[in-house]
Amino acid sequence: MSDLPRKAVTRTAKLAALPLGFAGRATWGLGKRIVGESAELVGRELQQRTAEQLFKVLGELKGGAMKFGQALSVFESALPEEVAGPYRAALTKLQEAAPPMPTRTMHAVLEERLGANWHELFEEFEDKPSAAASIGQVHRAVWHDGREVAVKVQYPGAGEALLSDLSQLSRFARLLGPLVPGVDIKPLITELKDRVSEELDYGLEAQAQQVHAEEFEDDPDVVVPAVVHQCEQVLVTEWIDGIPLSEVIADGTREQRDRAGQLLARFLFSGPARTGLLHADPHPGNFRLLPGGPDGEDDWRLGVLDFGTVDRLPGGLPTPIGQSLRMALDGAAEAVYRMLCAEGFVKGSVELDPDAVLDYLLPIIEPAQVEEFTFTRGWMRSQAARIADPRSPAYQLGKQLNLPPAYLLIHRVTLSTIGVLCQLGATVRLREELEQWLPGFAAGSAGPEGEDPEDEQEAAEA
Repeated sequence: MSDLPRKAVTRTAKLAALPLGFAGRATWGLGKRIVGESAELVGRELQQRTAEQLFKVLGELKGGAMKFGQALSVFESALPEEVAGPYRAALTKLQEAAPPMPTRTMHAVLEERLGANWHELFEEFEDKPSAAASIGQVHRAVWHDGREVAVKVQYPGAGEALLSDLSQLSRFARLLGPLVPGVDIKPLITELKDRVSEELDYGLEAQAQQVHAEEFEDDPDVVVPAVVHQCEQVLVTEWIDGIPLSEVIADGTREQRDRAGQLLARFLFSGPARTGLLHADPHPGNFRLLPGGPDGEDDWRLGVLDFGTVDRLPGGLPTPIGQSLRMALDGAAEAVYRMLCAEGFVKGSVELDPDAVLDYLLPIIEPAQVEEFTFTRGWMRSQAARIADPRSPAYQLGKQLNLPPAYLLIHRVTLSTIGVLCQLGATVRLREELEQWLPGFAAGSAGPEGEDPEDEQEAAEA
C-alpha cells in the first residue's frame, strides 16, 4: 500500500477545499476591513494566507498538484510586485523539494524492481532523500563500481495521483487564473495531463537523458549526467554537485546570475538543434550551477537534470519560428502575418491588421532586438499586464490569435525559461544564441517561399 495520499476521496477533498478556502479568506478580509484595517494591510495578509494554503496542499499531495505548482512557479515573475512578495517564498519551495515518502515504502520499491539483494548494487546508499518532487524522489548513493550516483525512485501510485489531481485542478482553473496574469491556466493543465504517461516512463526518460549526456559529454558549458542503470520505477544516473538555480535566484552574485542566464538560453536553443529533443521542464529545481567552466574554477557550467518531459523535434526547433522572428525584427509586417496564417496562429476565419499584429509582437521580442538584454521581473510584469488587461488593444488582438498544438509545448517552455531569466535578473546575449542555434533566424535566411524576408517585404509594399 502506497504512502502517497492518493485515495480519490482524500485527494479530491483536499483540492476541493482550496476554492472554499479562498472564499473564506475573502470573507475574513471583508471583516477586517469593516473593523477599520487598511485595504493594503488586509490585502497582503490575504495574499500570504492564500499562498500558504495553496502551496502547502500542492506540496503535500505531490502528484499532479505538485507538478502544477512547479509549472506555475516559473511564472512568478509576471505577478505584480505587491502580490508577488507573499507568493515568492512559497513558490520557491516547490522548485526544490516536497515531503518524502517513508523509508519503508522506498525500500519496498527498490526490492521489487532491483531484487531482494538490491543493497549489493551499491557501496553506499543514503535513505534520506536529497530531493523529492512530483512523481519521485532522489537518493544519493555510490554504485558498486565506485561512481557517485543519483537514484530516482518513483512514488507508488504516482500515475493515478497525477491524473486525479490534474483533473480536479482543471475544474477550478478559473479561480487559479488570477495567480498569474496573462497565463491561461486550463490549457497549461491540459498539456501537463497529456505528458503524464511519458513522464512516468523512466525508460523514455533514460533514453532522452543519455542522448543529451553523449551529445554534451565534452561541452565546456553544459553538463548532463550519464545514465548508469534503469528499470521500471527506478532510474540511476551519475551524481552532479552544484548550486541549485533557486539558490542563485535567491542570493547569487551578479556574475552567477548572468552566467546562469546565458547558459540557460544557450541550452534551450542548442539542445533541439544538437539532439532533436527539447527539455520541457525548465523550472529552477532542474538546473545546477557548477564551478569549473572553460576559463577555470572561477567560471561556471550549467548542470541539467530531469529529462522526464521532452518534446521530440527531429529537425530542431521549427524553422518558421526563426523566420517569423527575423522578419518581425526587420519590420516585415505583411510577411510575418502570412507566415502566422500559414502556420495556424491566425485561423482562416479571422482577419487581422498585419501592422497591429507586428505591434503586438515587438514588445515581446524586445530581448532579440539588442546585443544584450537584462531580463527583469518588471519587464515580465509589464508584458503580462499588457496582454492581460481587457482594456488593452493587445488583449483584444491576443484573443483572436490561435496556438497550434504543434507549438504548445515549445510555447510553454519558452515562456517558462523567460520566467526563470527574469527571476535571475540576468543580462543575456540572447540574439547571439538565436543567430547560432535557431533555424531560420540568421540574417538573410530565406523566407517561406525561399525569398529573403526583406525582399519579400519590399515586394509587398510595392
